[in-house]
Amino acid sequence: MQTDWSTTDIVAVTALYQRVEDAYELSQGVPAAEIIAAYRAFQTVVPQKFEEKQLGRDFEKVSGYSIYRTVKQAREQGGKIKMQEARR
Repeated sequence: MQTDWSTTDIVAVTALYQRVEDAYELSQGVPAAEIIAAYRAFQTVVPQKFEEKQLGRDFEKVSGYSIYRTVKQAREQGGKIKMQEARR
């Protein structure tokens, strides 16, 4: 985590992580619009792609959940997003 992040920044990043977790864990899924909105807020905190990818890899390593795949599905599919865990 960045040491220069404000509380608002931490909340924005955490909100994306939570929406992605919910897309995998909640039986009803998460509205695509919520995922996209959380991702846009995340991008204001983490504007560089390399840092976004690193945070995404770190999150996936710890949680097993992919920010990239979740946001991609939200953009392509719309509606409610219910992710399936990747087979390891």
